[in-house]
Amino acid sequence: MIDVTHFTDPGCPWAYSASPAITTLRWRFGEGLRWTLVTIGLAEDAEVYVQRGYTPLRTALGYAKFRCLGMPFQVTPKARLSSTSPACRAIVATRLAAPEFEDAAFRALQFAQFTTAGVFDDPDTLRTALRGVPGLDADAVVDAIDSAAVRAAYEADRARARTAAGSPAEAQDRAANTDGAVRYTAPSLIFEADDGRRLEAGGFQPLEAYDVLLANLDPTLKRRPPAQDPLEVLAAFPYPLATAEVTAVMTEHLTPTDADATEAALLAATAEGRAVHRPLGDGALWSLAA
Repeated sequence: MIDVTHFTDPGCPWAYSASPAITTLRWRFGEGLRWTLVTIGLAEDAEVYVQRGYTPLRTALGYAKFRCLGMPFQVTPKARLSSTSPACRAIVATRLAAPEFEDAAFRALQFAQFTTAGVFDDPDTLRTALRGVPGLDADAVVDAIDSAAVRAAYEADRARARTAAGSPAEAQDRAANTDGAVRYTAPSLIFEADDGRRLEAGGFQPLEAYDVLLANLDPTLKRRPPAQDPLEVLAAFPYPLATAEVTAVMTEHLTPTDADATEAALLAATAEGRAVHRPLGDGALWSLAA
């Protein structure tokens, strides 16, 4: 068993674009990895982004540059900039109330950020996104984001994320200095073996970087080979997957040719009534038919 600490934020396009690699890790190693999600809290106030020169248009144009990494985007400028804190606290609230839905809630909020015009400081954006997680009480989660318990747990996450001083991530210039604290950037993964050995991959990294760290920590860690059938991939996850995620699990690559072949296979399964296709941004999410 390897413990994985996943430092991330639902408002970071790098973290979102790492989804194919993260999904492949989950497929490849399954229960051999024990995940802990830590919300970074990139911004408590949208004014931070204004001071850095961001505008809704600049942000939308920036998102367009991430399309080549495979995940779906909608690049229509939003009405305004917003902080990521409310969404991070919604993830923490989900963790406290219904931890089995934490990963799905995180993903739902990422999709809200990058494939809709919603903004995180609007409670309706959070509710709409979280209502897409079957079994989760979205209203209760959003109502709790300002509670003392959620804020305390969120601040603990933020403090934990701001411990990158002297780390390999900082050495690689993959950490950030925020208000005098060196924090991990999204996504950063720290792998820890039971004997205390620890390796980290700071910031956005290719799948191969994660794989080589895990191979060094535990060469005996059981590996699942690439999937042969896209429906096998959909069946392995409790939430819908993007085309790029299914492609990565099946081919371990993300070339346009690979993605086209995966999409064709998924469309064929949809036509046969075995899969469900949900358009999302300039892409789609896929799930097994009920």
